[in-house]
Amino acid sequence: MQKRRLGRNGPEVSAIGLGCMGMSDFYAGGDEAESIATIRHALDCGVTFLDTADMYGLGENEKLVGLAIAKRRDEVFLATKFGNVRAPDGAFLGVDGRPDYVRRCCEASLKRLGVETIDLYYQHRVDPKTPIEETVGAMTSLVKAGKVRYLGLSEAAPATLRKACAVHPIAALQTEYSLWSREPEGEILAACRELGVGFVAYSPLGRGFLTGRFKSTDDVPQDDYRRHTPRFQGENFDKNLALLRELEAFAREKRCTPAQLALAWVLAQGEDIVPIPGTKRRKYFDENVGALSIALSADEIARIGEALPAGAAAGTRYIEPAMNALNL
Repeated sequence: MQKRRLGRNGPEVSAIGLGCMGMSDFYAGGDEAESIATIRHALDCGVTFLDTADMYGLGENEKLVGLAIAKRRDEVFLATKFGNVRAPDGAFLGVDGRPDYVRRCCEASLKRLGVETIDLYYQHRVDPKTPIEETVGAMTSLVKAGKVRYLGLSEAAPATLRKACAVHPIAALQTEYSLWSREPEGEILAACRELGVGFVAYSPLGRGFLTGRFKSTDDVPQDDYRRHTPRFQGENFDKNLALLRELEAFAREKRCTPAQLALAWVLAQGEDIVPIPGTKRRKYFDENVGALSIALSADEIARIGEALPAGAAAGTRYIEPAMNALNL
């Protein structure tokens, strides 16, 4: 398995990770047995970078991951997150970065995961009411206590990232990045490289859209979160489908799937970028890992990027309340 380093002085991880969110929440068609089998299959294949969060399934995803890795902890680089607060019915209640909350969340995640140490602990969203220095200070105390090895932030602006790095080294910034979400190519990636912070790309397949699986809005299940997101609705869906056709045409040229080409493009944007495509099925995992064997020339990278240019995707990444929670 190919490896990449998270940041200038951070840990070495598998070049592709496995996002576990959809195994327990948001996306329809969950199957716990197949999800556990997928995680264990990933470890067998050398993909050891697993990503979860306390909000996924209201903690159930951490329990599932913990069950899957119970006898294989030493093989895993385990990342989880805190900060997004949800009600028992799943409603989003806001973001909390207060030091006491950070410590309580860490203890709860350790228990659900069944581990003594979290390898990479992210603040899932930045709390606008709590100075980032206070939040990272509390996270630093977790490192000193041996409960956490490395620290990360998710969807943090460059200015926030700089303030955080002044308190403690930040190993990784996790932000959405794909051929239809190219916002990091501006100041965000530049700041990461300046500060020596690794970049973890979540939703590198555009929440599954770039796989080509969805040909109409009817293909999105009624109980699936994506049905309610702007890019999967109405005219936006149709416009984005036209972009997908461009990707599919390139994939036919390369004799690979659109998903593999989309991941290969993200991987080609820099050795400091680690995508974490999510899946809950072994067959899709194997397809995703196949992207590592696809070599793209500079001309091909440019052509793909021009066919799906920055800002071309129709619709915002999230609904308005979730967009407002981003630290932009």
